Amino acid sequence: AGLWAAARCAQLGAATTVLEKTRRTGTKVLSSGGTRCNLTTTLDSDQTARCFGLGHNFIRPALKTLSPQQVRRRFEEMGVRTKEEALFEKVFPKSDSAREVRDALERSARQAGVQFILESPVTTIEHQGEYWVAQTPRGLWRTQRLLLCSGGKSYPKTGTTGDGYPWLRSLGLKVADPVPALVPLVSPASWVHELSGISVDAEIRIGKAKRRRPVLFTHRGLSGPGAMDLSEQVTKEGHREVQIDLLPDHSWEAVRQALIDGAHRPGSPKLASLFDLPRRVLETLAKQTGLAAANPPLNQISKGQRHQLVTALKAWRIPV
Repeated sequence: AGLWAAARCAQLGAATTVLEKTRRTGTKVLSSGGTRCNLTTTLDSDQTARCFGLGHNFIRPALKTLSPQQVRRRFEEMGVRTKEEALFEKVFPKSDSAREVRDALERSARQAGVQFILESPVTTIEHQGEYWVAQTPRGLWRTQRLLLCSGGKSYPKTGTTGDGYPWLRSLGLKVADPVPALVPLVSPASWVHELSGISVDAEIRIGKAKRRRPVLFTHRGLSGPGAMDLSEQVTKEGHREVQIDLLPDHSWEAVRQALIDGAHRPGSPKLASLFDLPRRVLETLAKQTGLAAANPPLNQISKGQRHQLVTALKAWRIPV
């Protein structure tokens, strides 16, 4: 945001200086998307706004002014060829290089005449008459126009340590207490850790919120877009359990009927032949529902076990 805004201000004729906390520009950009930099989304402005939940009314005007599609076109104009990532609604540079994205943003700003002052963390901001005054270790900076693009409090190594919150409070602005969001979920269940590395395309529910996006099992719990999108529900609402629908394209009754029909087929088909799910996931479900084998023949599953299995497939409960 800082690099983009600086370039735009300079292009419109403003003498623009960037006070950069770290020793280089775009430190957070370089680490984003696993160093691949997911630079925008394939969703339109309205769809993107809805992803922000209660914050949709705040973000909607910005997305109307500069849509994700316009962002993508601008990066293409800056020489960054882009591609779409299946299932994730994300746009990455074709090079899979966050550095290319950062370099394009910095180059655009420098070509417009932006001056960069590196290793100059702002410590305080005051409003004095018609000027804003920013204090840094290198002295005071006075300006009639000030843009705060400090980021949140997400990744201290990149400089995002929450500096902006006290600045805003000191200016008399109300700041909502920040909570972790867009973060992985930790689970105390050892069986979750044993599924580490497996990803499922599922619908995940926490409280009343739900998302149909990939969920990744990790050695600590759950990650991936589905879990991260809803992580705020855990930190803000206090929920301590998620439910995962492993077969979101099928109703409860359809799953139940598929198990019944399969049990009457000749050749004694097994559980794994019925649903396209990772083997280790099915093995875990079989164990949790008391089945004698990890991949039992469908005609050996009792009515009670079938009921438990349908519940597990459609509303798998995971503590977080």
